[in-house]
Amino acid sequence: MIEHFAYGWTTPAIAFAVSFLGSFIGLQTAARARTSTGGVRAGWLVLASFSLGAAGVWATHFIAMMGFSVQSTTLRYDVLLTVLSGLLAVAAVSAALLWTTARPGRSATAGGGAVLGLGVVAMHYTGMASIRMQADMDHDPLYTAAAAVVAPAAFALVLLLALRLRGPAAALLGALAMAAAVSAVHYTAMFGMAVTTLPETPFDAEPAGATMMDFFLPVFVGLGLLLMVISLILLLSPAEDDDARRPRRSPVPPVRDSVFTRRH
Repeated sequence: MIEHFAYGWTTPAIAFAVSFLGSFIGLQTAARARTSTGGVRAGWLVLASFSLGAAGVWATHFIAMMGFSVQSTTLRYDVLLTVLSGLLAVAAVSAALLWTTARPGRSATAGGGAVLGLGVVAMHYTGMASIRMQADMDHDPLYTAAAAVVAPAAFALVLLLALRLRGPAAALLGALAMAAAVSAVHYTAMFGMAVTTLPETPFDAEPAGATMMDFFLPVFVGLGLLLMVISLILLLSPAEDDDARRPRRSPVPPVRDSVFTRRH
């Protein structure tokens, strides 16, 4: 009755690739925030939040849902709840980045991972609540609990990689971990979903709401423009190394021989 891979492995693969790209760009901007101060730092954090939240997290859920279908019923989506789920993802990433960058340390990384993980779980179930169909939807509490446990641990690892390591290789590794974590949380929660179709009558109308294809063009155009703009900002902004920001110590002047030292 439920199909999670209506187009085979195409949708999971595309979802993973988009999540990886958004995460890679977002982690690069988060690294710039780490070496900046004031308004510049706030600007980098905003860009990182949108890149990681919209493209790295929410786009994975959206694209994966394109392969989701239920037999004998039409699927529609509530526009307001769908948009709210995307905003929840951005807000969760923003809160996690603020937490971890303001208080560097293991406890901050664990706390940021918990905030981000639970935010992603909330985003997922808000997106699922937006589905309109002639059926009742139920979620297995065990799968929900598994998603709520896996998410904080996985995202704490992502934040640890993002904040501790340096360079493009670290961002590459962190982006792979981020895409894997988001996909794992999504499908763990999805496999715990059950649907019971309702009896249809000739007078039943189709569920109200937008189709998935109604979101397709604005979402992909918007995400494409977002990632392109952030990439251009990254390329045109000079990178600052941590070593370059450290205050330089003035060289110690050589000690000249005094009269006392010459006598001895």
